[in-house]
Amino acid sequence: MSVDGTIGIHVNGEHRRVRAGLTLAELANELGLAPEKVAVERNLEVVPRGTLDQVIVEDGDELEIVHFVGGG
Repeated sequence: MSVDGTIGIHVNGEHRRVRAGLTLAELANELGLAPEKVAVERNLEVVPRGTLDQVIVEDGDELEIVHFVGGG
């Protein structure tokens, strides 16, 4: 963790800094995504959607986030 209380992660291949202690659900919200409509892969492992509000993002995490959209 850096002096400003942030950590470095990669989201969909893009480096970004986020505050330490953030959950995956909070990260989805910050990205403008509804946590109930995303699939998250963290360090090559799929995270069950029901646990996104419990899993804390850690420094160095590699995340892939896919957002589902409806339509016809």
